[in-house]
Amino acid sequence: MNQDLRSRIDSMYDRDKMMAWVFVVLLWLTIGFVYFAIDQFITSNTLRAVVAIGALLLVVFNTAAIYAMVKHYGEDKEHIYGLDIRHLDESRGN
Repeated sequence: MNQDLRSRIDSMYDRDKMMAWVFVVLLWLTIGFVYFAIDQFITSNTLRAVVAIGALLLVVFNTAAIYAMVKHYGEDKEHIYGLDIRHLDESRGN
């Protein structure tokens, strides 16, 4: 694999990895905001606990899924991004 292709693959992977973690942070912030925005309307402590546990499970499982996706992309990035780059180059006529 030539150096130009390697650097393009690394660049695409790094950008995708960064965006995945940005989305995770935004998810945590959004779920946290929603929880605290609706907390004042929840009158039952049991319901408050159910909502908190549900929100926590949502962000934990989504974070784990993004982690697994990023890890898989890192392990197989030559195939995943190499294929994308070849298709991009072909569509541009390179």
